Formats: sequence, structure tokens, C-alpha cells
Amino acid sequence: MEYTVLVYKAEEGGFWAEVPSLPGCYSQGETVEETMINVKEAVEAHILALKEDEDKIPQEEDFFIARINIAESAIA
Repeated sequence: MEYTVLVYKAEEGGFWAEVPSLPGCYSQGETVEETMINVKEAVEAHILALKEDEDKIPQEEDFFIARINIAESAIA
């Protein structure tokens, strides 16, 4: 099973990641590689907790991530 992971630069240094299909599932690390290892562990723990609570395990929805460009004049 695969889940999409969004990775961000952390303000204090390092990186943090979230899993949109698993609300509340986050992790962090000093490098992208460490963050990916940590978020994989977080996903596994999150799914285990859902199983223990007999909750439904969310499946990855078909979605895509896109970017849009906003004119500077709209922001200023």
C-alpha cells in the first residue's frame, strides 16, 4: 500500500512531513531521507493504532498536487 507524503522545510531546520490521507500523521527529521524513514514508521504506527481501535484504514484517494502562480499585485 502506498501513501502520498508531503515534505516541507522546517523553520527551525530540518524537514517535516505529513500524510494527507491519514489526518494527524506527521513526522520530522534532519534530512529528507531521515524524514522519509521517520514518516514511514509514523504511518505504520498510525495504521496499527487504527486497527487496534477497529477503525477503517483510509485508502489513498486519487488526487494530484498542482501549483498555481499568483500575480505579485494580488498579494501586495
